[in-house]
Amino acid sequence: MKKYVLFDHDGVLVDTEFWYFTAGERALADVGFTLDREQYLRDMPQGLATWAQARAAGVDEQTISRQRPVRDAYYQEYLRTEAIEIDGVVDTLAELSRHVRMAIVTTSKRVDFDLIHESRQIRPFMEFVLAREDYEHAKPHPEPYLAGLERFGAGAAETLVVEDSARGLSSAVAAGIDCVIVHNEFTKAQDFSRAGHRIESLSELKEIILHAA
Repeated sequence: MKKYVLFDHDGVLVDTEFWYFTAGERALADVGFTLDREQYLRDMPQGLATWAQARAAGVDEQTISRQRPVRDAYYQEYLRTEAIEIDGVVDTLAELSRHVRMAIVTTSKRVDFDLIHESRQIRPFMEFVLAREDYEHAKPHPEPYLAGLERFGAGAAETLVVEDSARGLSSAVAAGIDCVIVHNEFTKAQDFSRAGHRIESLSELKEIILHAA
């Protein structure tokens, strides 16, 4: 049985992956560049995402720097106005809290995370949250999940990571932690061949946790 669970956040606990892409798409459209969704998804596993295509097409760094806060503002607009709940998450966390200790390891900025959780019931189940400001190297680097292990005082063998992206999977694998991939429509075509488990919803986690070596 696993004793600790480190959850990714976006796409796992809240349905935000599409809106983050859309915010970047909109920010680049403002300067006349069309962000290709399929290429974006191919870039995600390397942690490149929004700006890689623009750079490759010759968009200068000054323009990119100017559009970053524009993208962030659009994203926060979507977080305030769009339905990003994932059915069953709170009930599943309540059940899991009887068996394991839980925390969140996310590439979200703290300001976005706090906005998302102003009125949601997810945070009370978590012992801590590591946001993007809490470590130097983002996923797919192993540092975020290694930092999670250190914060818990846990070993990799007694811990489970829950992710929805190939980038997060790479981070977990590099940290030596078994990883469960939960289905997310936005990232479903990515390569998850190194995942220990694949599930359709978080409700399937309990059986994995209780029976994992």
